[in-house]
Amino acid sequence: MATFNYQGKMVFYQVDGSDSSNTLLLLNGIMMSTKSWDPFVETFAKHSRLLRVDFLDQGQSDKMTDNYTQAIQVDLLAALLDHLDLSKVHVAGISYGGSIALQFAAKYGNRVDKLMLFNAVAKTSPWLKAIGDGWNEVAASRNGLAYYHIAIPMIYSPMFYTKRLEWMEERKKLLVPLFSDETFLNAMTRLTKSAETHDVEATLKSIDNHTLIIASEEDYLTPPFEQVRLANALPNASLITFNDCGHASMYEKPDLFVSTILGFMQTKDNYPL
Repeated sequence: MATFNYQGKMVFYQVDGSDSSNTLLLLNGIMMSTKSWDPFVETFAKHSRLLRVDFLDQGQSDKMTDNYTQAIQVDLLAALLDHLDLSKVHVAGISYGGSIALQFAAKYGNRVDKLMLFNAVAKTSPWLKAIGDGWNEVAASRNGLAYYHIAIPMIYSPMFYTKRLEWMEERKKLLVPLFSDETFLNAMTRLTKSAETHDVEATLKSIDNHTLIIASEEDYLTPPFEQVRLANALPNASLITFNDCGHASMYEKPDLFVSTILGFMQTKDNYPL
């Protein structure tokens, strides 16, 4: 566990594993932190050096006070790689982290080996912005239970939520107090606002990194047609879909999530056709 200073803010990151020639940078979804990846660390660290980071306003990184765009998170990643003397890494991001990954590849493509985008979009649509507006309106009420109900159920597929109801209830016990915390809600509001201007559509053709796009059949936040659009626009991309899965694909399909990342990272690009 470590921190580094970025523009006067302390940024928290963690490094696990020792293979510096094969580093995986794993980027959080909007409500996540480095701790969210704990169940996956042992497996990833066996096959790579795993780098996790809390974006500003996330987890153990410093909180902001004014609104910002995701550009600050993108440049933060470049500064982190400089801090760790890493010239190039594999990058995997989910949702909010997928947006940052796309912007990072557009700006710092020479520092990306393979790019993996889970439940990501090229642009924040009016539909997605409206969902975020709803989150922020409820956040202003400081009603943690209401925030849970508007934000969490739609992250999962209906079948998973129903079958894993006991697990979901345990999650609710943990999350409702957090969702009632003013500091957390202010940070979430800023993070949500920062995603409003996400738009890399004009630069997609310039992102030529070997890219794997993962959609989820029952993703109601970033529906599969968004990943199809991405795959069609990126010049060197492949698309797969997780069936019977919602937006939180790493929790609903953990085996697929891990094997997809490791398999894509370790596959050579020069197999004969």
